[in-house]
Amino acid sequence: MARLRAAPLFAFDTETTSLDAHRAEIVGVSFAITPGEAAYVPLAHNGPGVAAQLDRSTVLGDLKPLLADPAILKVGQHGKYDMHVLAHYEIEVNGYAFDTMLESYVLNSTASRHDMDSLSKFYLNYEPIAYETVAGKGAKQISFSEVDLEVATRYAAEDADVTLRLHQVLHARLAAEPTLEAVFRDIEMPLVPVLRRMEANGILVDAAVLRAQSHDLRTRMNTVVERAYEVVGHRFSMDSPKQLQAVLYDELKLPVMAKTPSGQPSTNEDAISELAEHHELPKLILEYRGMAKLVSTYTERLPEQINERTGRVHTSFHQATAQTGRLSSTDPNLQNIPIRTEDGRRIRKAFIAPPGWKIVAADYSQIELRIMAHLSGDEGLLRAFREGIDVHRATAAEVFGLTPEEVSGNQRRAAKAINFGLMYGMGAFGLARQLDIGRKEASDYISRYFARYPGVRTYMDNIREQAKRSGYVATVFGRRLYLNEIHSRNAGLRAGAERAAINAPMQGTAADIIKRAMLAIDTWLVDHGATARLLLQVHDELVFEIREDAVASLKPALAAHMEGAARLDVPLEVEIGVGDNWDEAH
Repeated sequence: MARLRAAPLFAFDTETTSLDAHRAEIVGVSFAITPGEAAYVPLAHNGPGVAAQLDRSTVLGDLKPLLADPAILKVGQHGKYDMHVLAHYEIEVNGYAFDTMLESYVLNSTASRHDMDSLSKFYLNYEPIAYETVAGKGAKQISFSEVDLEVATRYAAEDADVTLRLHQVLHARLAAEPTLEAVFRDIEMPLVPVLRRMEANGILVDAAVLRAQSHDLRTRMNTVVERAYEVVGHRFSMDSPKQLQAVLYDELKLPVMAKTPSGQPSTNEDAISELAEHHELPKLILEYRGMAKLVSTYTERLPEQINERTGRVHTSFHQATAQTGRLSSTDPNLQNIPIRTEDGRRIRKAFIAPPGWKIVAADYSQIELRIMAHLSGDEGLLRAFREGIDVHRATAAEVFGLTPEEVSGNQRRAAKAINFGLMYGMGAFGLARQLDIGRKEASDYISRYFARYPGVRTYMDNIREQAKRSGYVATVFGRRLYLNEIHSRNAGLRAGAERAAINAPMQGTAADIIKRAMLAIDTWLVDHGATARLLLQVHDELVFEIREDAVASLKPALAAHMEGAARLDVPLEVEIGVGDNWDEAH
């Protein structure tokens, strides 16, 4: 304790009974102050013949003021997990200044995986002791609490030591890149406790609504299967790639659109989608798979993921997964619930507010298009957003040479496809397929678009060239995406890198903006914690739980914090919905 108090910085790690941070109990804690030296404090080992240990509540009580002191700096590896676990013992970690996972991620999101073992091999040329080595694997794996103390000490202390050594290497590299260090210091690190609070808040889920939907989906799946049997003339398994291959390609003689690495005709989503233009069966397969995924991922799985202690579902948000800076979500993944389908919206109905509260969803409007206008500086796009014009209608008017009032629904739909498609590097072939028009017509649309918005073409050309020169592109705030295939001899890989060069600055800037909004809102919520809670971040949307009598008074401030998260050449706009469930709030 005395050495930790006197240290300018220390690394820490917890050993626990579970990977689930909401259920884990502390088995021991490890610390490192100087490289090559670390200590493990065992607290709850219960294996056969285990030696006496210090009392867990006494040790944690002694550590509490140290870990809570913002003046004493700490470093961890994926410290959000440890912060969750410590919070169960009423310890709030402050002064969490560095996280080696995030240092690696900001430094280069594509260089390596960002777990401790991968980073140790990559940056230290050192292979740490694997967990399976000390605890076994598979059915024979024991809890860490049963691991022999000598073995546990070597493993746990090494974690703290490697974390400290990684920090020294990675932070020196970050310090040499001031814009990247700013992304790490001002966005990623302050976000760690915000995400921990969001995960701890969780969200209420109505299991009865999901059970009813499961029954409905399974009934409809059976109907689709029976229709598939009629179409083919015999029974087969819709879940078996081998049987689907035989039916689609051997019996029905449908064209092979793609092959597996082993040379077999593919039955993946893309191949089946292309075949759907030729025959009814592929359409039925897609319909069946869509419903089966909702059942297995959400309607039957979500009720199992309700925490028995809180009665809520607690997703995990990951900062170091998506290369562009976007957050991802797992266990459950709440970012992939389809929003454009009736079934997806019905799943969102199951995410509910408690009595006396409302679900409030605040969504950035067309944020990536606004970022495109800012980055390209195109006068036409800038004017549309500054004047509050429907940008898709304005684009249609420009492309088709009409007044905005003359634009038809189909023309606006085509303009929307162009606006979003170009951001993702879509060419004439892709646009033609999406709009179900000829390739020549699609090519004409794109040519007219660039003639009307020349700044967009200039931006796209310039960003591709810059990516080739420097090997990376950057967001407005300086986050980098390295494009390892930009000089590849493989034309497909090179084209993919060029598409990423165009899109990554927009997607990455959108990710940075919503993270900055979350930081501002978290600070604001300090004074409103009794009436409002931030629960989820999904793409360009933040989901809150707000007390019913406070919704009207808090909405304007909520919008102001989100719209003030960045100063672009066009205004940011936020749309806010309120309801008893997540679907109603849209």
